[in-house]
Amino acid sequence: MPLPLSRRRFAARTRPHRLSSRLSGHPAVTRVLVTALLVGAFAAQAAAALLPLAPLLLAATAVSLAVEAVLHRRQPGLLSLFAKAHADVTVRHVVRDLLLVVGLLRLGEEGWEPGLAPLVAGLLAFYALHSAIQAVSVLVHRTRTLPVVTRNIDASALRLSPAPAGLLRRPGHRLLAFGLPATAGLAVTSLTDEIRWAAAGVALSLLLSLTGLVVLALRLLPGRRPAGEQEVLEWFDAWLADYRPTVGLYFSGGASSAYQANMWLEPLAKLGGRPVIILRERFMVSRIAPTDVPIVCLPKVATLMRLEHSTLEVLIHPSNSGKTSQVLRIPTIKHAFVNHGESDKLSSCNPYAKAYDEVWVAGPAARERYALAEVGVEDKDVVEIGRPQLDAVRPYAGPPTGAYTTVLYAPTWEGWDGNPGNTSVIEAGENLVRALLADPGVRLLYKPHPLTGSVDPRAGAADRRIRELVQEANRERSGPRPAPSAELARLTAELDRLTAVGFRESADQVERMLVQSAPEPGRAQAVARATAAWEEAYWASLPEGEHQIVTDARPALYACFDISDLLISDVSSVVSDFLASGKPYAVANTSGLSEEEFRTTFPTVVAATVLTPDAAGVPALLESVRHPEKDTLAEARAELKLRLLGPAEPSSQERFGAAVDALCAAAEEHRARMTRRLTAVPSPRREASTALTPPQPSRPV
Repeated sequence: MPLPLSRRRFAARTRPHRLSSRLSGHPAVTRVLVTALLVGAFAAQAAAALLPLAPLLLAATAVSLAVEAVLHRRQPGLLSLFAKAHADVTVRHVVRDLLLVVGLLRLGEEGWEPGLAPLVAGLLAFYALHSAIQAVSVLVHRTRTLPVVTRNIDASALRLSPAPAGLLRRPGHRLLAFGLPATAGLAVTSLTDEIRWAAAGVALSLLLSLTGLVVLALRLLPGRRPAGEQEVLEWFDAWLADYRPTVGLYFSGGASSAYQANMWLEPLAKLGGRPVIILRERFMVSRIAPTDVPIVCLPKVATLMRLEHSTLEVLIHPSNSGKTSQVLRIPTIKHAFVNHGESDKLSSCNPYAKAYDEVWVAGPAARERYALAEVGVEDKDVVEIGRPQLDAVRPYAGPPTGAYTTVLYAPTWEGWDGNPGNTSVIEAGENLVRALLADPGVRLLYKPHPLTGSVDPRAGAADRRIRELVQEANRERSGPRPAPSAELARLTAELDRLTAVGFRESADQVERMLVQSAPEPGRAQAVARATAAWEEAYWASLPEGEHQIVTDARPALYACFDISDLLISDVSSVVSDFLASGKPYAVANTSGLSEEEFRTTFPTVVAATVLTPDAAGVPALLESVRHPEKDTLAEARAELKLRLLGPAEPSSQERFGAAVDALCAAAEEHRARMTRRLTAVPSPRREASTALTPPQPSRPV
């Protein structure tokens, strides 16, 4: 039986890691080698055409085509550099074919020139068709670029259809594929002196190109195109009026920041009313985790402004971005900043927060943090809601009872400001991991931040070395391995069926909208049940005591909380979240401050064991975890949990819902006041706006 999906991913990461790390660690060398090989192939082809040497011409052409294939599969960045140097794929392909024609002229017998003329004309026609296909492809792409992108919404009225074949939309791949018969025919003719091979190759390339052009051109017929821009906008207005959203999540960010929005999906879905997710980047639609909440992407500001005349009353914001200011201009919507985690970092008190109507925080500590930061956020605008995501975190149930103490090392990333105290990975990570692995009774879960190494290359290098340490420790730790879990395989397949959609590799956004239509009723509850069962089966399927590198979407961070006996991290929101469990935790001090200054500067460290970069305190820390009578920080953790996360009752989800209700009520009152003021002053613009505004909804339950 094959390994379950998650185990296969782990095995794939661990086995070839050394080789892959060596290759990925020298991208410049790889680019130089590939470039040298391509240039050498063209030089050899030119020399073979001029000498002439038919075998060398054929070999150089074959090598050149092989390098082109590698470029398009493995080196997209190098392709961009070639294009900037005016040596794009079209130029390279023309030169390759031209050298073959020169070779034929040099190799051919007297009187070949008239026979080559039709071949050259055919090649010119082929390149003309290639240009025509590209022009039509651009037109087709424009007709399939809709002003609104959706997910979990039935948009079949927009005449959505599957995307054209990917080969027709990628000029480089298309030229190589359609031009291969002509190039091969010319090369074979240079070796055999049979001109019919070249003629057949050119004819086949022409036929393929003409077929591709017709297939794409048919997409431009009125009945084959998706709805136009105005029709899509009218459909969107009708959907807003029919769905009548009341509360939404607004998110804009980079490709690796989707986790910031994903952590709020479940709390949003549990709210009453009619939630919606508003995105600004098209690529982000596919990066939002599985959810039944309708997702709408509005890339243009003019389209975003249509929300002003909708029933939407409240938007929550997990992060700040440049595009946040655009939605804040809508006066009919109230805005609350909920952040994507709370910590003692300066970024948790960003001055941008004063732009929102309210700032929703977990507990009293965050309220005090804003007051001390003096960034313009008034205390009356701060609302304590707890952390709804943590309601399901299992509480502390005593010291470890098995053979191993499970330690979660979850460092944060290096941050944008270059502060050496942001992450422990660079200065302390390897020491901490070595100290943990030196204890035979420790099972380590290493979960690095997804952005580790994105700013400071030293962090990325340290992360790779830490992974090598973990893998080496696993090779030295022998023991029985459980048989592949049939239950885990079944649950993995079930989760994949519920959460993943089988897109074609060439699917574009219109096709994804067609496939990801309105979800089946009850899917969200089925996903929750399957996820809980999967996590239980996953941990049970692992060999006892085997260290793990956790980087996949499953298991989630909070699942790692539940299985761990101890957390080691940095000053980050992970620490605040882990406090919900009541378990011991430690924070690495790489700030250069003394321990006393460190605790004073960062209140979340008050109940933590502070570790120095040399990791000298790890043995004593493990001893306190295994023997609770030596744990002197238990009472401090309970007090800090109350300060950071607020009371246990009512639950965070209930407080979150109450905050939404209150802000929705404030939005309704504001709209009513504005309506009364506008009514007192007759205006054609007001009358038109009133005609467009749908009836106001009742507040969410």
